[in-house]
Amino acid sequence: MSEEMVISIAEKGIYTTLIITGPLLLLALVVGLAVSIFQATTQIQEQTLAFIPKIVAVLVGIVFFGPWMLSHLLSFATDIFSNLNRFVG
Repeated sequence: MSEEMVISIAEKGIYTTLIITGPLLLLALVVGLAVSIFQATTQIQEQTLAFIPKIVAVLVGIVFFGPWMLSHLLSFATDIFSNLNRFVG
């Protein structure tokens, strides 16, 4: 296995990770920003108030984006395992 193949596999793995986690992280960011603005305007300084909406939003995001995320992950795993002989040999 050459250095270029290792770098290519690592690059594809990092890209796949970013693509899979991106929508959920963006969703948590938007909900966190909305809760922060709500807390600033109402002057409610409860620290735990920010966590529950984020958790709910991420869980809803997993329900909606879960099949898409799983298909991306399975595609990457299938690509790795189908080319295993080429990488090792």
